[in-house]
Amino acid sequence: MLEFGREEPARLAIFISGRGSNMKTLVEACLNGEVDAKPVLVLSNSYAAAGLEWASEQGLPIAAIDHRAYDEREAFEKDIQQTLELHNVEFIALAGFMRVLTSWFTDKWEGRMINIHPSLLPKYPGLHTHKRAIEAGDAEAGCSVHWVTEGVDEGAVIDQERVPIEAGDTPETLAERVLAREHILYPRALGKAVEDFYDREEASDDPTSESS
Repeated sequence: MLEFGREEPARLAIFISGRGSNMKTLVEACLNGEVDAKPVLVLSNSYAAAGLEWASEQGLPIAAIDHRAYDEREAFEKDIQQTLELHNVEFIALAGFMRVLTSWFTDKWEGRMINIHPSLLPKYPGLHTHKRAIEAGDAEAGCSVHWVTEGVDEGAVIDQERVPIEAGDTPETLAERVLAREHILYPRALGKAVEDFYDREEASDDPTSESS
């Protein structure tokens, strides 16, 4: 089992499926010392993900594991797990990773994997969040970072950013403003999540701490 502690930053993997705009903000926050984590892998479920090229240009290790090559989700996830172990990954941030993970994977990474979602959870889990918020007549939308569990977008919320819905907003105009707030939210929430991760690891290593 990996040894955790503050001697070294948490070894972070970032999962993407597309251009990776949130991935870029996380990498930059880590490299700037804003977050106590070190990006050691950018992984995608698509070879065509544009974010892989950017990550490679920054000198980061990258991997592409095409989910379409697998008949079963668990087989896909086992190859992901093997790749994570090769890079000694300790913590995962999903940043536009468009695959639903099974309990086989989420149970392994419970308390060590987070996701960003473009709504004010628990409102509007899943897809088409901006369209649903506008059609419901909501005064505001936003984004949330949450712990990943087996249920889709059901994990405990770590932090949120709110965005007013303006007259005449379309899903596209609202999405653009929410994305700008995502880039502010995700590094901040990752910092909080990594601190929580460290606190739990330190408590588990402390023989004087109370057992749960």
